[in-house]
Amino acid sequence: MARPVSYTVVSNPVPSEHGELYVLFAGESQTRSAHRIGPKVYSFYLMHHVLSGSGTFHCAGGEYELKQGQSFLIPPEQLVSYVANEQDPWRYRWIAFNGRQAPEMAEWAGLSAARPVIDTGSNRRIGVLFRSMERTFRQGGSAAHLRAIGYLNLLFGEFSSAADQLYHRQTGAAAYESESIPQQLIRYLSAQYAEPVSIERMAETMGYNRAYLSRVFKRHTGMTPVTFLLKLRLDKARQLLRERQELTTQQIAASVGLQDPLYFSKQFRRYYGLSPSAYREEMRGI
Repeated sequence: MARPVSYTVVSNPVPSEHGELYVLFAGESQTRSAHRIGPKVYSFYLMHHVLSGSGTFHCAGGEYELKQGQSFLIPPEQLVSYVANEQDPWRYRWIAFNGRQAPEMAEWAGLSAARPVIDTGSNRRIGVLFRSMERTFRQGGSAAHLRAIGYLNLLFGEFSSAADQLYHRQTGAAAYESESIPQQLIRYLSAQYAEPVSIERMAETMGYNRAYLSRVFKRHTGMTPVTFLLKLRLDKARQLLRERQELTTQQIAASVGLQDPLYFSKQFRRYYGLSPSAYREEMRGI
C-alpha cells in the first residue's frame, strides 16, 4: 500500500546568515513515486537522511542508490539531481546549513562532492538529530539558532565516527592506528602546549608506549613529538612578540609553556637567528 505523500519545512526563526556556521531550515517528506528534484544547484549545503524507502542521487558525475540509514550531502553550486524509487519512494529528513566553517565541518565528517554519501546503518541518533533541529525551529525563541548549531555539531560528530569506522574496516586496525596517532598527538599538543606537557604522561593518556608513539609520529611528520612541541611553542611566542607589545619576553615565555627565559631565548635564536628582543624590534620597524 502506498504511503501518503507529506511535506513539512520550518525555517530558522533567528536568521544568522553571516556566521561561522548556521542552520537555515529543516524539513521532512514522504515523497511520491518517482518524485524528482533537479538537475539544479543550491547556494547552501543541503543534507538528507533516508528514513525509509529508496532512491537515486546524482552528484559530480557519480550515481548513488540510497536506502534507509544512508545520508547524502549536496554542496553549494554543485549540479545535482535525485529521484525517488517508483515502487518504494523514500521518506527523508533534511537540513540546510552554511557558514565559513561549513566546508571544514563537512570534510571533517568525511563528506564532499567526491564523497557525498555516508552509511550510518541502524544508528537512530541521526534521524533524531535531524528531527531535533526541525523541532527547535518550531518551538522558536531567541536561542533557537544556538540549539540548532549544537544539534548540527552533534550530527557531524556522528558522521565523523561512522567515517572513522568505515576507514578502520577498509584499511585494517594497524594501518588506521598508525595514521590516527599523529593527528591525535597534534591535537593534544596544540591544545596543551602552554602547560607543562610530559611526553611520557601524554603517551600514557593515549594508551601507547612512548618509544612507539615517537617512532610513528616521526615517520609521519619528520620530527619527534619533543621537537614538534618546541617548534609549536616558539611559533606561538613569535606571534605574541608581534601582537602583544605590552608583554615582556619572560611573560611570553611563560605563556607558551617555557618557564626558563634563558632557554627560551637560546632556542628562539637557534630557530629564527635573532633573540626574542631583537625579533620584536625588527617587527616594530616593519
